Amino acid sequence: MLAAPESDPALLPGWAGEPKWDGWRALVSVDAGRVVLHSRRGTSLAASFPEIESGSSRLPDATALDGVM
Repeated sequence: MLAAPESDPALLPGWAGEPKWDGWRALVSVDAGRVVLHSRRGTSLAASFPEIESGSSRLPDATALDGVM
């Protein structure tokens, strides 16, 4: 789910938040030895981050990671 800006940053009791200061939201998946690194909109990020694509090749099949780079 994508974050949405709010005019009031107060959070409900029991909720926590973390600001995204800078970077790219990325999804990495490994399926049958094939690594896919892309943005949340589906744009390939492999050329921009070859070291992440290379390192991800060591992950087991059926792995999916979501994070900020």
